[in-house]
Amino acid sequence: MSYTHGIYVQENPTQFKAPVEVNSAIQFIVGTAPINLLANPAGAVNKPIQINNFAEAKSKIGYSNDFEKFSICQALDASLRVYNVKPLVVLNVLDPAVHKTAVVSQLESVSNSQAVIDEEGIMLDDDFVVKNSEGTVTYDLDDDYTVEFNDAGYVVVKIVSGGAIDPVPAQLSFSFTKLDPSAVTEDEIIGAYTEATGVYTGLENIEQVYPRLGLNPGLIVIPGWSHKPNVGAAMTAKTESVNGSFKCMAIKDVDTSSADGATVYSDAATWKNTNNYTNKHDIVCWPMVKIGTKKYYFSAVLAALIADVDYLNDGVPYISPSNKNFKISAVILDDNSEVYLDQTKANTLNSNGIVTALNLNGWKSWGNNTGAYPLNSLTVDSVHDPKDRFISVRRMFDWWGNTFILRYLAKVDDPINTRLIESLVDSENIRANGYIAKQQIADAKIEFILDENPTSDLLNGIIRFKQYLTPFTPAETIINTLEFNPEALITVLGGEA
Repeated sequence: MSYTHGIYVQENPTQFKAPVEVNSAIQFIVGTAPINLLANPAGAVNKPIQINNFAEAKSKIGYSNDFEKFSICQALDASLRVYNVKPLVVLNVLDPAVHKTAVVSQLESVSNSQAVIDEEGIMLDDDFVVKNSEGTVTYDLDDDYTVEFNDAGYVVVKIVSGGAIDPVPAQLSFSFTKLDPSAVTEDEIIGAYTEATGVYTGLENIEQVYPRLGLNPGLIVIPGWSHKPNVGAAMTAKTESVNGSFKCMAIKDVDTSSADGATVYSDAATWKNTNNYTNKHDIVCWPMVKIGTKKYYFSAVLAALIADVDYLNDGVPYISPSNKNFKISAVILDDNSEVYLDQTKANTLNSNGIVTALNLNGWKSWGNNTGAYPLNSLTVDSVHDPKDRFISVRRMFDWWGNTFILRYLAKVDDPINTRLIESLVDSENIRANGYIAKQQIADAKIEFILDENPTSDLLNGIIRFKQYLTPFTPAETIINTLEFNPEALITVLGGEA
């Protein structure tokens, strides 16, 4: 240590607040990530990976601000840095063995004994070759040069003093392979399960989340892809039954980019209905959003907001995400043109089961309805079934059912006797009373009804309970009727009423 005499100042890196844990809105995020930044890129392909903070995101899946190429990163940014919520489960389908392109003999300038290749996605594997500018001499890693990624994800090649690259040239020639996210297809995002090999790919890996990680996804988020109808249909299909029993919601975007998309609010409902984004487990969004200079699909930021709202309410999803602080700076289309909706136009979107955003002296999310509204959720007397209409009510039903499964799974295979029945009924009703006391639900009650348990079921080991669940519906419309009272005016003026 050098000799010191005087006053010195040191700085530590800023310590960011640790993300808060929200298990009611765990996101399952599918897409592409810059896995070339990892020591073992192949280990992050088609494998569900739990992410708890931004440092883990960078080390386990990679991070880039190029959200168009690396679609998972916008969800990471929205959840871990904008809203600060965890955990996330990410599934990268970008495979360096398949989705790649070769670059041969690319010349780069050398300055201060180093060269920077300002491209993302470069693989530092055996295909990465450094030669002299004429391409006649091949240099050796470590002996002649070292290589690393800088903060932007670019490759930095540093010349080793005393190595074969001497004297330092003006240029070097590079050959390498790099990731090609544009080669990823919708079918690869959707994925499949191959019975013969037991291999899961793409979205189908949601079936592996609970067995591998012990986590139960509450939201499916595929920004950059969910506006494609085939992907949207696959998302909805998975919401109804994960691992044969769990349910969740799919957050989808309306297309704002193609000739067939909705570039004005009045076209969004037609697009939604034409492409069947009309399920009770769909949360449909229009258009896109921006935070600073970064462009996000609406679904990525809304998912983070939903998790944040749940956290602020004890991890119980009974509060609607509508009219909450939406930490964005603009609402945009895919071409970056800004959209400003008034409340009437936003309500038109809501009336068609589409969530949007309003600038009400600060941006707010706006919309309570699932994709099922208003087309296919009618019951008697034209009253919409609240459990299929409202996002918060639908999520409460899914969450309550999922927690019931997890809570009483240990009782499966116990003897069907009065001890089993009474313990489950008592435990569940006590649990319900706690939520009622906090006014998180209006009511919940479970019963064992003997008449609904035929002997044939009991003999086959089947036991049935009936539970009533009543979440609160959101106060979507508040009406105050004003009326002029002329008698008060006369009284004030000294007359007789």
